[in-house]
Amino acid sequence: MVLRGTRMKRGMLVASLLILSLMAAPAGAFSADNLRITVETDGSAEVTFNYTLSWIERIAVFFRIAEPEQELRSALEMATGAPVTVTSARSDSATFSIQGFAKVRSTDAGNVYSTPGLDFTGAQKMLDRYWFAPLVEADFSPDLTVVRFPDGHEETFADQSAIPALSHMVP
Repeated sequence: MVLRGTRMKRGMLVASLLILSLMAAPAGAFSADNLRITVETDGSAEVTFNYTLSWIERIAVFFRIAEPEQELRSALEMATGAPVTVTSARSDSATFSIQGFAKVRSTDAGNVYSTPGLDFTGAQKMLDRYWFAPLVEADFSPDLTVVRFPDGHEETFADQSAIPALSHMVP
């Protein structure tokens, strides 16, 4: 009986220490991993955004308090001025379709595709609306951004908080 009581106390102590360590540990961070923009011949684009969520963000997503794909959709609509459709959403990525993402201008030499600039610094303001924002360290600069044009030409950017407007001719 004494042995059982000692084990129980020891188990409670371990559980208490575990809870305290979780409370003292930083919440983690939202991290933008990869952003891939594929421009289609008509100027529409498929955008895939891969990200990592902290444990507290995963809880918020599970309880539908936060919907990262909807926040990203809103940010893309603001940046591009075009309607954005969420085509898929998972816990670590979201894919969007954007009609009229790139402006297409025909010339004698071919089509010129002009994409808008994208600025990720405004995403912090969106995050700040949530109750858990003070618990989250966020990095909205994708580790790698790739913009791919219809002819296969790619522009890449590493750890940039803003992507400039691009122009590319496809013969």
